Amino acid sequence: MEIPSPYGSSESKGDQHTLHYELSVPHPQADVWAAIATPEGLPTWLAAAEPFEQREGGAITLRWLNTDPEGKATVAPGQVTAWDPPRLVEYTVDIHGRIRFELEPAPASVGGTLLHFTNELTGAEDTRLDCLAGWHHHFEYLLSALAGHPADWSAWQPDRWRKLRTEYQRGRPPQ
Repeated sequence: MEIPSPYGSSESKGDQHTLHYELSVPHPQADVWAAIATPEGLPTWLAAAEPFEQREGGAITLRWLNTDPEGKATVAPGQVTAWDPPRLVEYTVDIHGRIRFELEPAPASVGGTLLHFTNELTGAEDTRLDCLAGWHHHFEYLLSALAGHPADWSAWQPDRWRKLRTEYQRGRPPQ
């Protein structure tokens, strides 16, 4: 099931990159919070979180449940660097740097939740493009998981990610 998500943007200064996404999520803030800030919710769209000490200063290790073409999975240990339920959670982890989710109620005319996402990371231009495509793809999984269809990581294939990466490289909004 493919659900479109907004096009991410980025700013770079040398090898320092800041990625931004703004999503209008048609689900209550409590549901979005459960997906982004609980060990039960994170694996449905992003990664398993073990350990996960749900407090500022707590330990977290994100373990991606999909693998690259060589069969390797990403494991990113780190720390919970901001925790203000149900509005703000931030993880600072190896590989992906600072990952920040801010939630607010959407305007009543729209309903649901506004999700503001920022990822600050260090790496080459390829890393920036890989992460833009990766987060875009994961946000598609988030929207699907919130609609009752969690990711089936055993069936994950890199085709969608490759398509998204090509579009980000071309500077066009992914379809």
